[in-house]
Amino acid sequence: MLISERIYKYLEEKGMSQNEFAKRTGISQSTISDWRRKGTNPSADKIMIICDVLGISPYELLLDTDSKNPREYRQTDYVVIDKNSREYEIIRMYEKLDPGAQKRLEGYLQALSDLGKE
Repeated sequence: MLISERIYKYLEEKGMSQNEFAKRTGISQSTISDWRRKGTNPSADKIMIICDVLGISPYELLLDTDSKNPREYRQTDYVVIDKNSREYEIIRMYEKLDPGAQKRLEGYLQALSDLGKE
């Protein structure tokens, strides 16, 4: 599931309209509509404000969980990434990938993570 799809899922669960969401986040309605229409995701710099408005943690937004009871948002649930860091650069490169390539990369990362647990 794309991040944008999860945003719409949370909007529906919270009974928040796209218009209200746009006003509260400061993100234009056309940009929000593009996420659904074009199957794109919000830019990394918008994630925190989106999470604040939806009352969820970045983990809930970024990870594909089926939890119907998302944990309470706490500021300690995320790490701020310096825009000059390698991690930020990796996130930006990920965002530029098409959805299929993103999925393959996520699978590769999961496999590496699983290897570390053995």
